[in-house]
Amino acid sequence: MSSFDPRCARRPRHVAIIMDGNGRWATERSQHRCFGHVEGIRAATRTYQAAWELGIRHLTLYAFSTANFDRPADEVATIMQLLAEYARRQRSDFLARGIRLEVVGDLGRAPPATREQLVATAAATADQDAMVLTLAIAYGAREDIVTAVRALSTEARDGRIDPARIEMDDVRRHMWTRRMPDVDLMIRTGGEQRLSDFLLFESAYSELYFDAAMWPDFEGRHLEAALKWYATRERRFGNVVAAESAA
Repeated sequence: MSSFDPRCARRPRHVAIIMDGNGRWATERSQHRCFGHVEGIRAATRTYQAAWELGIRHLTLYAFSTANFDRPADEVATIMQLLAEYARRQRSDFLARGIRLEVVGDLGRAPPATREQLVATAAATADQDAMVLTLAIAYGAREDIVTAVRALSTEARDGRIDPARIEMDDVRRHMWTRRMPDVDLMIRTGGEQRLSDFLLFESAYSELYFDAAMWPDFEGRHLEAALKWYATRERRFGNVVAAESAA
């Protein structure tokens, strides 16, 4: 057994996960893709509970992108129904663990029943502070940035802001993700190695970890492996380390 304890090692404040592989996982088992999404919801539950136990303060899950609306209608409907049930069923567990649920994205594009359950759980857990679990739903990073730019353009047009004095914080305050800190560790499952329009602004200096496991197979041990890898990383944020500076 490994002596590594992620709770004692240098931990990321904010972990974000691209939950990839549900459909492929189901297809490999000769099942409909929707079966993979059902199992993916279970993996999401295991993962936030493991993150809570390991002391992660912010966990963001890429639940549904704006591009996912182009998938077959029955698959989209199934995912939205699963998200509604997830928000409702986990509400009591969130409250028991002190977890605050937040949602980022164009939630207006989700079905009313899904919005209702997500908003209700977010409101019920608004005062929790042990961990923040954020679900990115109907989300696209580029769309988020464009929306912020439009808002700033309106402010500049109306004379409320000087374009020459716009800073990154001004852009951030108009984004869906304005309440979350930058991402320290970005995990993608399913063996693919791309960001797929997820938290591009917030992940400028994040460490990128790619796991071959399909999302339905993802467990606490996979998260611990990612945290172990993260603890070995030397985060420079564009600078050089002391040894290199002295060379």
